[in-house]
Amino acid sequence: MMKILLQRLAFLTATTFVVSILAFLVPYVSGGDPVRTILQSRVGDLAVDQDAVDALRMKLGLDRPLHEQYGIWLADALRGDLGISFANKMPVEGEVARALGVSATLAAVSLAFALLLAFPLGTLSAIRPGGRFDTAATFVTQTFVAVPEYWMAPMAILLFSLHLGVLPSAGWRGPSSVIMPALVLSLRPMAYFTRVTRAAMIDVLSAPYITAALSRGLNMRQTVLHHGVRNGVMPVLTLFAMWLAGLLGGSVVVEVIFSIPGMGRLLYEAVINKDIPMLQGGFVCIVILSVVITTVADLLHMFINPAVRAGHVH
Repeated sequence: MMKILLQRLAFLTATTFVVSILAFLVPYVSGGDPVRTILQSRVGDLAVDQDAVDALRMKLGLDRPLHEQYGIWLADALRGDLGISFANKMPVEGEVARALGVSATLAAVSLAFALLLAFPLGTLSAIRPGGRFDTAATFVTQTFVAVPEYWMAPMAILLFSLHLGVLPSAGWRGPSSVIMPALVLSLRPMAYFTRVTRAAMIDVLSAPYITAALSRGLNMRQTVLHHGVRNGVMPVLTLFAMWLAGLLGGSVVVEVIFSIPGMGRLLYEAVINKDIPMLQGGFVCIVILSVVITTVADLLHMFINPAVRAGHVH
């Protein structure tokens, strides 16, 4: 187990290093002169004085060799200093932390909704594959996969806010503000969770130990609860971690439509405003956090399932 932990730590360190390089190079690969881009974002004018460009380049240390610039930026980042936003003049680390908290809340509630629906749907579908319930559940979940969030979100606003008047249409002002965007975000992962749960439970229910349990007099419900859930939930755990990592910065459409101050909206506005420090800080934080989440999920999977752990060791 210690060998596996060391391997994961080495992988995480290497990934962090690569991500830091990519984040640092954002202003250089985005096209144009990054110093000129900074001045244009500050003065709102496409034509800037060359003397001002040269002065700011020297002030920011961008006249130094690229590897020296990266070393300075990395040292500051390791101390928690991700720079100052061009758009609102606030420290990037504080803005990213607040946005990550919002996105993490939204993602957790969305995936909780998805699991609450997906696990019973997938389990009931697996009990009688090809039956009426299985067919209906498959049709509904496939529909949710096909329907885009940019259509579902306005429809939800029309129904729950304008027609029924039970939920706020936008903003982030309390628990009621979380429900509608979380429901919209939960539909697609719920569909995938249902399919994975169904496939896993079909394999589990056909295993010899399930047959043995039924032969001892346990009914199907008791067998599924006592013997099937633990093994059936493992593939969902891995998928859950992947969706959690993706939603932390990938729910741009929903956050913009519902005016939610999360990471997706933060990065969207950083692109619009050419806010390079915010793009760099947001990018590196999201990717590293995503790698950490998937690594922890992998370790939990190995801890829960001894067979997987043995496979890694050997």
